Amino acid sequence: MRAIHITTLDGPEAIEVVDLPDPSDEGMVTIAVKAAGVAFPELLQTRGLYQVKPDLPFVPGAEVAGVVEKAPDGSGFSVGDRVAALCLLGGFAEKVQARPDLTFVLPDEVTFEEGASFLFNYATVYFALVERGGMAPGESVLVHGAAGGIGTAAIQVAKAFGADRVVAVVSTEAKGEVARAAGADEVVLADGFRESVGKTIDIVVDPVGGDRFTDSLRTLREHGRLLVIGFTAGQIPEVKVNRLLLNNISVVGVGWGAYAMPRPGHVGSEWEAMLPHLRSGALRPVVGASYPLEDAVAALTSLEGRTVTGKVVLQP
Repeated sequence: MRAIHITTLDGPEAIEVVDLPDPSDEGMVTIAVKAAGVAFPELLQTRGLYQVKPDLPFVPGAEVAGVVEKAPDGSGFSVGDRVAALCLLGGFAEKVQARPDLTFVLPDEVTFEEGASFLFNYATVYFALVERGGMAPGESVLVHGAAGGIGTAAIQVAKAFGADRVVAVVSTEAKGEVARAAGADEVVLADGFRESVGKTIDIVVDPVGGDRFTDSLRTLREHGRLLVIGFTAGQIPEVKVNRLLLNNISVVGVGWGAYAMPRPGHVGSEWEAMLPHLRSGALRPVVGASYPLEDAVAALTSLEGRTVTGKVVLQP
């Protein structure tokens, strides 16, 4: 099978297309990959900067959608099933294997590209908003990086699970249109967002970090929560905790993978909670760009300039 190899830690330009044996673990679900999600962690892995550091060489790619080719007895899967799966590694290939408990039957209404764009982003923001953030119906949510994969997922999950008002923060007017299409009630530009919003927000979803962090705290009303998901801006912000004390607000860490992976069945419970909304179309992943497998360098480097909207996918 064809696959992408990270053989050195010299950045995305150094990855290679190679031929490898098909995977053959009898206890895993074997999937013919139709689409693989591309995310910021894979870009970091090409430089050895992500917390997950497999031995070299390795095939990156943590989430896929495709068709079951083989499944263990008792797994509940049959040959030909359309599935989405968290393979965690190995997804940038024509075939991959995934644990049965991290493999899910994909509704017919959902394309393979959408399926490969769903699990990581939507489970992360469900964990953030519902499980860590305790979002209640009628609350207001502000989303940074609102045109990206996490951002568009956060907009949709917030609306599907009862947020009354979702404010999207974007860097350009064009990205604002992506956020509106994803369901945002309001769109504001990052430059001056605090003045535009005022102190009206219950929950801030922040996958960006950087210098907007303090202004995000200033938008929170009493008992507000800022959910720390990532640092795509590169800079890890610091908080003066007197701001938390004086305003009775919270900064909440969101480490979805660290929490969910050691707990068998947890991702499945999140999938079941979101599945009705996935079927209805309330949750509909925004696929920004699709690349053939041999163009994986272009797919990964597209993430560096922070110009991508929605989710990038590879198609073997």
